[in-house]
Amino acid sequence: MEKHEHALVPRTGEEQEAMLKRLKRIEGQVRGIQNMISEDRYCIDILTQTASIQAALRQVELQLIERHVKMCLHDAASSKGATDDYVDELMAIIARLRK
Repeated sequence: MEKHEHALVPRTGEEQEAMLKRLKRIEGQVRGIQNMISEDRYCIDILTQTASIQAALRQVELQLIERHVKMCLHDAASSKGATDDYVDELMAIIARLRK
């Protein structure tokens, strides 16, 4: 895991709670797939569930990107901070997410 070198804008309790709730739901879906495989369930049913998990993870990613843009990039631009560094960092992670 890379070390974040920019100033951190702490998440609110509500943000943390919502994100953790979504991730726990995804965790439950993954456990469900494990059970489906153990029960030798139909491949298409399992694949449907994996697609659902991927979509849920994409939503987590979008929420994180949105927060980063609204908080970190906005703060950097407002304070004449290292905006280019933030944009470069954001573009690098978006490129990785698209692979």
